[in-house]
Amino acid sequence: MNPLAEYQSRLAARQAVAERDDKLFRRVGNARLLTALAGVILAFFVFGETVFSPWWLAAPAALFAVLVVLHARIVERLERAKRAVKFYELGLARLENHWMGQGEPGERFRNPAHVYAEDLDLFGKGSLFELLCTARTRAGEDTLARWLLSPGSSVEVTARHQAILDLRPRLDLREELAVLGDAVRAGMDPDAAARWGQAPPVLFPAGARVLAPLLALAVLVTFGLYMGRVSTRTPFMIALLVELAYGFFLGSRTLRVTSAVDAPARDLGLLAKLLARIETGAFESPLLRRMQAELKSSTLVASAEIARLRRLVDRMDWQRNIVFAPIAIALLWSAQIAIAIERWRKRAGPHIGSWIAAVGEFEALLALAGYSYEHPSDPLPELIEMAGGRFEAEGISHPLMPESQAVRNDLELGGGQRLLIVSGSNMSGKSTLLRAVGLNTVLAWAGAPVRATRLRISPLHLGASIRVLDSLQDGRSRFYAEITRLREIVDLTQGGAAVLFLIDELLSGTNSHDRKIGAGAILRTLVDRGALGLVTTHDLALTAIAADLSPRASNVHFEDLLANGKLHFDYCLRQGVVERSNALDLMRSVGLEV
Repeated sequence: MNPLAEYQSRLAARQAVAERDDKLFRRVGNARLLTALAGVILAFFVFGETVFSPWWLAAPAALFAVLVVLHARIVERLERAKRAVKFYELGLARLENHWMGQGEPGERFRNPAHVYAEDLDLFGKGSLFELLCTARTRAGEDTLARWLLSPGSSVEVTARHQAILDLRPRLDLREELAVLGDAVRAGMDPDAAARWGQAPPVLFPAGARVLAPLLALAVLVTFGLYMGRVSTRTPFMIALLVELAYGFFLGSRTLRVTSAVDAPARDLGLLAKLLARIETGAFESPLLRRMQAELKSSTLVASAEIARLRRLVDRMDWQRNIVFAPIAIALLWSAQIAIAIERWRKRAGPHIGSWIAAVGEFEALLALAGYSYEHPSDPLPELIEMAGGRFEAEGISHPLMPESQAVRNDLELGGGQRLLIVSGSNMSGKSTLLRAVGLNTVLAWAGAPVRATRLRISPLHLGASIRVLDSLQDGRSRFYAEITRLREIVDLTQGGAAVLFLIDELLSGTNSHDRKIGAGAILRTLVDRGALGLVTTHDLALTAIAADLSPRASNVHFEDLLANGKLHFDYCLRQGVVERSNALDLMRSVGLEV
């Protein structure tokens, strides 16, 4: 199925539905207004001139009530259609490469101290996270970010692959979940909801669960006897005073419960439909089936339990009605609801964290499945176990670039080949190659498809020094920031796992003498410790390091061509050392006399 054609077709259909419902919305609104005006005019002839019987008002009142219900349903349907339109517009934006700035950038996950996140543009405007993330909840965003920031195990990633293959063709499911609500992401705090579920219980006095409804029943019975003139008002007043006194006694506990439940109940309510969809889905992958089983474990079904909590909170809100408020006071309504909420929290509260985690994992899997659907030519990587690490790519390119513009290259690291030193002129593609390798490594061990014809990869700990900046606030020069990052990459090799390092313009912030000595020592240390990686450089003196580390290191390069005063790049990776530089040509091209 062509995702571009499918999105365009569905967008047109959803826009037609939205336009139809918008017209219907206006027509029913106008009918409500006319019905109300007719009722006012008829009321004048009923109560003013007394031309008609009051029963005539029943017709416009009934019609108005029907129109109110119908109008509400049309509004809900219209909002769903608008959200479906937005869903496919964003999908087309990704496919047509004008998605930057339209999605969730994940700014809250940015961490300059992370060993590769900033260097590879994982977060921020135009980032990998913005391209991938279609999550509707904060839990989904958190899970996806965690997968990008730390590689999964082979077992975990293989399970994600199976789930992605299961979810990839389910476009209807992704649309259904996308239109559930509009403010799910902004309004939810999953950590707070989980903390509320596991917080120490609010202890009510023994017997309060029975005594509160008995006192409420006593008030109702004595009031009924008084109104029926069977008894005097004294029994009623006594019962009411006793009940009010007991309500005052329970007041602080009741307030603690009712003041704390509002936000968690709202947040969980946003998750209920997502949980219900997971519970009822007909999935085939073991990971998704395990999630289903956990959500329906023992006698608790997540969506049903959350629905019970929402009903309790809705009943608690009844007392805000000016008509019901006096009755609520007389019935110890708040105390009874608070006791029921605490019973619910005791039974279901410990499971809230796992429910939220399941939603987060499901949404992260849906995001990767959606990405796979939109990029059908991107395969899932082949995960292999190899001592010392392996990165073997055919036709690899940068996943944030349009597929039609990207130039693909082959690359192999592992075994005896531990290091590639990449030389080349400015703008020839050296940094882009590093980011292509890094981002595809991140995608591979997050469980996502990769931008390559084929990728065989072993478990690798990634370290990058590509975008290292100085910091005036921290009092750090660029060179100091770079050598600090290099030390962090070297430290990765002490953990025993294979390390993939990506270093752009190694030690460019110092003189050529110190650069050559320092670069040689750093690269020898990394290679001797079993790491594999790529290093780019403008300084052709550093290409001699490949001979010093031969046969474990090789030189590769990118070329450019100057024709008719313009530079041309083919971005194809070649063996050997680059033979020319374009720095002077670039300076002349912008008008500098050299």
